[in-house]
Amino acid sequence: MATGTKTIKASEFKAKCLQLMDEVAATGEEIVITKNGRPVSKLMPYREKPKSWFGVDRDKIVILGDIVEPIDVEWEAESGRNWDDLL
Repeated sequence: MATGTKTIKASEFKAKCLQLMDEVAATGEEIVITKNGRPVSKLMPYREKPKSWFGVDRDKIVILGDIVEPIDVEWEAESGRNWDDLL
């Protein structure tokens, strides 16, 4: 089990099932359900998988500057020197 994961006995889960489902949906925190001290199940929030990964980070990534034009930096591979010459 991951550190910090909430665990609960099956008997307690049975008594508080609906409340725990609401809690998981609200917080996103997973709950491991144990029986006789051993993990048997995990309650976690439902997440829909995107139909396509294309555009999944559309509003999270910002491009600054021109990513197509070359930059004015000489690469070691272009200079003719090798790594041993730099040491």
